[in-house]
This record gives sequence, C-alpha cells and structure tokens, in this order.
Amino acid sequence: MPDKSKFVSELMRVVAPGGRVLIVTWCHRDLEPGEPSLSKKEEKILAKINRAYYLPKWCSVDDYVKLLEKEGGVDIKREDWSYIIAPFWKAVIKSSLNLKSVVGLLKSGFSTMRGAYAIFLMLQGFDTGVIKFGLITCTKKEDSSESSDKELQLGRTAEGGTVVL
Repeated sequence: MPDKSKFVSELMRVVAPGGRVLIVTWCHRDLEPGEPSLSKKEEKILAKINRAYYLPKWCSVDDYVKLLEKEGGVDIKREDWSYIIAPFWKAVIKSSLNLKSVVGLLKSGFSTMRGAYAIFLMLQGFDTGVIKFGLITCTKKEDSSESSDKELQLGRTAEGGTVVL
C-alpha cells in the first residue's frame, strides 16, 4: 500500500464496531526517541528492495500504531515476528542452490533475476535489524449508542443485570 494512512483509514471504515483489525507486514525498524530518520545505509537497502520487488515506501510498526490511534483504534497490540520470518530467507536461498534452479533463473529474465537478488537484500535487512516483520492488532471502538441498543435488545442493563421486558 503506497498510502498507509488511507489504507488504515479504509480498514477502520469497513470493520464493524467492536471488530478487530489485523495487520501483518514487513516494516522497517521503529525509530529511537529523537532519531529523525533511518540511516542512509538503511534507506539505501530498503530502496534497493523496493526497486526489485516493486514495493512502495516502508513504514514502521510504530507508524501503523499511530495511524490506528488516529483512526480511533483501541486495545492496540503489537508483536515483532521477525525472529520467526527471518529464517525463511535463508531457506529460500538454500533451496535455490541447485543446477535446475540456477538454469531456470537464467532463463526467466531480468525482473526475476532482480527479485532473486533481492532475497539477499531481505536477508541482510533482517540480519542488520532494519527490516522487521510486524503484527499489529486493534479493535474498532463501539459506538456508545449502538452498544446501548444492543444491551437493550439483549435484555441487559449496563451494569450487567437483567431487564424483564
């Protein structure tokens, strides 16, 4: 998604009140307090990956959290799944190191070869910590009038007691 703000806004628009939003994606690392941006070296590796995989600009898990907060998301949780995903890239490289794969890659054309090269960049990004694989969840706040209507329909009071209708 090139426009992360629009993406999150649309997620929050379509999810039902009380519903959950789940975002699982590659991100760049969170910036440290007072750090204005990633280093030039980190930006360079992400730009190379973007060119190879035709990806838009990266953001951090923290950026997604802020966007969800702005859209009214509550109970926001985040997890760093990088340690689970990082070994995938080594397995991809290992599985492709055979004559049949190399010949197939050479026959496939430039864009496929560029994508294959990016596998090494992804591995480097995970190894250096610039690339993270993040899980972010939140709940869409329930409209207070909606929850009151539901409580009446269910025959319950806000305190949890029962109403005889």
